[in-house]
Amino acid sequence: MFQQMLSTANGSVTINSLQSLGQSGIVNVDDLPYTTRILLESLMRNQSRLGLTELGLIRVASRGSNESVEIPLVPTRVIMQDASGVPALVDLVSLRQRLLEEGIDPSHVNPVIPVDLVIDHSVQVDYYGSASAFSNNLHIEYERNQERYRFLKWAQQSFAGFRVIPPANGIIHQVNLECLTKVVQLTNQNDESIAHPEMVIGTDSHTTMVNALGVLGWGVGGIEAEAAMLGIPVSMSVPDVVGVKITGQLNEGVTATDVALTITELLRRHNVVGKFVEFFGPGLKSLSLPDRATISNMAPEYGATCGFFPVDEETLKFLRITGKQDEEVDLVERYCKEQGLFHIPDSSGNGKAYSDLIRFDLQTVEASVSGPSRPQDRMPISAVRQSFPKSLSRSSNGMNPPSTQLKDGSIVIAAITSCTNTSNPFNMIGAGLLAKKAVEYGLTVPKTIQTSLAPGSKAVTAYLQKAGLLPYLEKLGFYHAGYGCAVCVGNSGKLDEEVENAIQELDLTVAAVLSGNRNFEGRIHALVKANYLVSPPLVIAFAIAGTMDIDLEREPLGRSALGKEVYLKDIWPNSEEIASLVDSTISSDVYREAYENVFVGDEKWQGLEYDDHPIFRWDDRSTYFKASPFFKAEIKEYQPGDIHQARVLLMLGDSVTTDHISPVGYIPYESTAGQYLVEQDVEPANFNSYGSRRGNHEVLVRGTFAHPRLKNKLVEKTGGLTLYVPSGEEMDVYSASMIYQQENTPLIIIAGKDYGMGSARDWAAKGTYLLGVKAVIAESFERIHRSNLAMMGIVPLQFMPGKNYESMNLTGLETYSIIGLNEPLSPFQKVRVEAIKPDGSRTMFQTVLRLDTRMEIELYLKKGVFQSILDQWEER
Repeated sequence: MFQQMLSTANGSVTINSLQSLGQSGIVNVDDLPYTTRILLESLMRNQSRLGLTELGLIRVASRGSNESVEIPLVPTRVIMQDASGVPALVDLVSLRQRLLEEGIDPSHVNPVIPVDLVIDHSVQVDYYGSASAFSNNLHIEYERNQERYRFLKWAQQSFAGFRVIPPANGIIHQVNLECLTKVVQLTNQNDESIAHPEMVIGTDSHTTMVNALGVLGWGVGGIEAEAAMLGIPVSMSVPDVVGVKITGQLNEGVTATDVALTITELLRRHNVVGKFVEFFGPGLKSLSLPDRATISNMAPEYGATCGFFPVDEETLKFLRITGKQDEEVDLVERYCKEQGLFHIPDSSGNGKAYSDLIRFDLQTVEASVSGPSRPQDRMPISAVRQSFPKSLSRSSNGMNPPSTQLKDGSIVIAAITSCTNTSNPFNMIGAGLLAKKAVEYGLTVPKTIQTSLAPGSKAVTAYLQKAGLLPYLEKLGFYHAGYGCAVCVGNSGKLDEEVENAIQELDLTVAAVLSGNRNFEGRIHALVKANYLVSPPLVIAFAIAGTMDIDLEREPLGRSALGKEVYLKDIWPNSEEIASLVDSTISSDVYREAYENVFVGDEKWQGLEYDDHPIFRWDDRSTYFKASPFFKAEIKEYQPGDIHQARVLLMLGDSVTTDHISPVGYIPYESTAGQYLVEQDVEPANFNSYGSRRGNHEVLVRGTFAHPRLKNKLVEKTGGLTLYVPSGEEMDVYSASMIYQQENTPLIIIAGKDYGMGSARDWAAKGTYLLGVKAVIAESFERIHRSNLAMMGIVPLQFMPGKNYESMNLTGLETYSIIGLNEPLSPFQKVRVEAIKPDGSRTMFQTVLRLDTRMEIELYLKKGVFQSILDQWEER
């Protein structure tokens, strides 16, 4: 009843008209936020499949601000990167194997919606500072990951509806933005061509970057993505939508990175965790699409589910310049205008039913830096020195080896990296122009700094070459090192040996500057304690200075070849210079050529041999791939419900990230995972990284909570250690877990605020599950990790407001019973916890059950999503 015809340049198409819903007289669709309208269209289009009534749709559209309304959503596609995609595929292969053992045809296990996987998380900066860096890093990437890449080639031919973008094509989100996204999609249904908005979920938290194009998308854990791929709708409560009205325009010398960091600080303070953020207002016309992408990309850093910009003229311009056909652009324009999804700067937003409204004036933004360990800790560049985690003194290098001259505050990594900024031509051209002026002054970068340039796509390299700026970047050491997340994801490789020795011998606190989106402690490099997020031009400026012990607004970067002091203002390009060069170098041809053969791959990819057998054949000798343990028959024996006499495996503080829970960087020789690999006859040089070994649960469970910076309050030392409480013995987390599990002792984790913030890392929940953890009690949870815990059958419990383990004098030495988990359950119900201290005294307290939807409760009762999927197949 909601379907209507829409005339386009390529003929008529069917749409599910939002206006027809508004004709009910109960709902004023014009007052709804853009994102709510997109959710509604999805529900209307899938109404029959989901069993929704018209009254149900109206309830979603007219939801009050304090009302919780659960909805099932069907994404139109899934996007993955290799680090999170490989374990998801291992699970699907393992499901096929289990079904085969039960006499069920496994070839029917295929994604029911399109899935793209972009290989971008495996390249490391092993080589840098030379013209051969890119080719050398690519060569070693294939050497390290040959087994993984053969597996992905097998999966591409074995699973229907699954495509792989091979290495050296770009970063997942930039490839998504510039190539894969349609904005409005055409789907054939019962011989009808249905036009509808794309709705994307991705196994990387920064999937939100596509929000800049008016595409509703967000990051999920690999577990949730697997469920969606197999036809289980994504369950969520209709979120609050926070409107951010943008006004004004940027001052000279301010970049999109500065805007993104400032908005991150503002929205973190405003607490938008789990909410949709929607940008609108007259200021949007002064933000280019790449500027918006820089802001949308940072949504996980400000805690929102998405940071959405509606479609407008700038969107259409971007689609044209990135090579979309005229008919595709026409469809986007006509559809969005018909459905009220097209932004009109002077009239949009003010009347919309936002749960909250924030005003943001672009003129208030200044050149910014965030750090030294959290993206939301923004400051002006003049305050960097005061932010450093160790007191800086200009005379502190008297003891240092003359060959390095390193001291506290010295920069040892300077990286132009990550989708956040490399998708932005204004940032990248600006960095190139700054490099040109610096070279012309005779400025240089200290040799002790690892310098790298990791463009987000081949288009970036093409327009930098066309603009004649690459030679200047290279002159300062910023040679092209690879197309991938690289330093931002912790794949920074080794530093110069002399530099590493100096850091360790003198116990120096050194720094990294990067144009990325994450700077958590220990993420960038194990020896680098302070990490700062800055724009690409500022990466170069700080690299020239060589230290964070500087005020770039008032102090010189260095001296010219003639001995003259050179300041940042002397080499900073103005906006007219940048815009002129952007206009003259960037065209649709640049993007068409960059993506012409994006699915084909280079000679290395094409030459990879793989087993074309329809069923994957596990190799018992493999240290990269093991059959998933989540479909084992013995899991059926476990009965969910109240938890009795549990021990605390870890007691953690605030802001524990998924990096802390499931590291992705290098595997230390002395670690539990490292020793496991040694036992498998793997040489330390071939350990690769935790991220590359996500297809082997034996490595990943040993790496869970093995981060060198993890602070467990049960022990004094930092690292992956805990206390086996019954004996008082300190040991690694994995060993303690194995003893507890042998004794059939259930385990819990107690934590502070923002537990699980950071990357959408499914293994942070999978590893926790395999360690025998049945519940996590925290002051608050980050959205994706809480969802992942729930889908693994681990109970997330939240302390009541104002309460935490410190206020209740809990030490972690108690035994815990959790009462109230027997059926029936409801979202956000109260659950009682009893803690018995070693002296026999008892503490009772209430918690909130953070199984937020009925579907999450149903999955918990079915022992998690994997058993639920298996049950569905066995019942067919």
